[in-house]
Amino acid sequence: MKTKSSWKKWGATLAALSMSMTLLTACGSSSSTKEQASAGGKSDAVKLRVVWWGAQTRHDATKKVLELYTKKHPNVTFVSEFSGWDGYWDKLATQAAGKNAPDIIQMDAQYLQEYAGRNQLADLSSGIEVSDLDKNLVNTGKYKNKLYAVPLGNNATGLVVNKQALEKLGVTLPKSDWTWDDLFQMAREIQTKLPKGKYALADFSASLLGSRTLYEEYQLGQGKGHLTSSNGKANIDKETWLKWNKIFSDLRKEGVVPPAEVSVSEKQYDPKQDSLLNGTVLIKAAFAAEYPSYEGVTPGAYDLVKVPDGKQASGYLKPSMFWSVSSQSKNVAEAKKVIDFFINDKEAGEILGTTRGIPVSTKVLDELTPKFSQADLKQVDLIKATAPDANPFNGGPTGFGNFDKEFTNVEQEYIFGRESANQAYQDILNKWDETIKE
Repeated sequence: MKTKSSWKKWGATLAALSMSMTLLTACGSSSSTKEQASAGGKSDAVKLRVVWWGAQTRHDATKKVLELYTKKHPNVTFVSEFSGWDGYWDKLATQAAGKNAPDIIQMDAQYLQEYAGRNQLADLSSGIEVSDLDKNLVNTGKYKNKLYAVPLGNNATGLVVNKQALEKLGVTLPKSDWTWDDLFQMAREIQTKLPKGKYALADFSASLLGSRTLYEEYQLGQGKGHLTSSNGKANIDKETWLKWNKIFSDLRKEGVVPPAEVSVSEKQYDPKQDSLLNGTVLIKAAFAAEYPSYEGVTPGAYDLVKVPDGKQASGYLKPSMFWSVSSQSKNVAEAKKVIDFFINDKEAGEILGTTRGIPVSTKVLDELTPKFSQADLKQVDLIKATAPDANPFNGGPTGFGNFDKEFTNVEQEYIFGRESANQAYQDILNKWDETIKE
């Protein structure tokens, strides 16, 4: 029989054993938590904000790729912010200034230097595999020899034409070797066959694509170079600019392009307010990467052709858009992995198709080309037609994105008759001085 003293000793031993088991359990629990975290548990959760512009097709495809990434990396989730081009840059500027920029930002060439120059973008020189991309295309994302933006697609300006409508009118579709004069003559001929309220051609001097973009291509075709000279100075040829605006002034008076109030009220990609989609105009400018947004609304209705040439080629190849990462992001390393996934993962590439232009990875492009739709192949054809005599790409100096908006604002003042042509030209030069930071 155990004595009282023995029972006390036995109880102390049990207490000590219980304490040891508790400590061991706690240690095991801690170790298990760390293993869960490294495997993507809650403690390792990452939430990334991603922002982009574009039509619904791009929005849908992007969301699917982000969902695929989360499926493969359960610890990473996304908050997406999506809009059209209009208002995108104003909102982003406000967010960046308030130190509330999204982690991953869809970037455009004309704003790249501005954001990189203000140290608002993270350096992407490492952590993203770009060896399978064209070197010149990659270099378009550099600022002061550092990579701040990774291209997502190859792009060129083209004209989207309402093929079905032109065929009904008995009009021969334009070909890639046409000129600006051919375009204006064709538009006048088409107009004679159209009812009141319908127009052959969109007003390029007030285009949602950017009146600066189209004028610049016209100036290139006249052999006058880009609007930015090699040393970063303004190069807006007055004689060429006055001629361009006189052409569209005459076309407005003749009713070949819409009245000013119709042109400036357009809402891109909206089936009711986009002038091409609602049948108001039959020919409109668009980037190759935008073509699926039109073809997707009425399959088979449209065609995509090269921008006309002048004395020489007017077009150039450019990155359709980039992914950049905010320098304010707390998850730069993970954001880089997401960008790498977008450009190099074949499954992601299949989902994206050409919603951001022709895929930049040659491996992904080779894999996808046999699966491309007719709309996708139209983009490839435009790139191939533009490439042989394409002008060098020039994204403009710091502040060029703001100048681009001011250029359009001045053009609109002119087309409403609020400024003379000479006043408008001088105003554009003044806007250059106000917006460009040399």
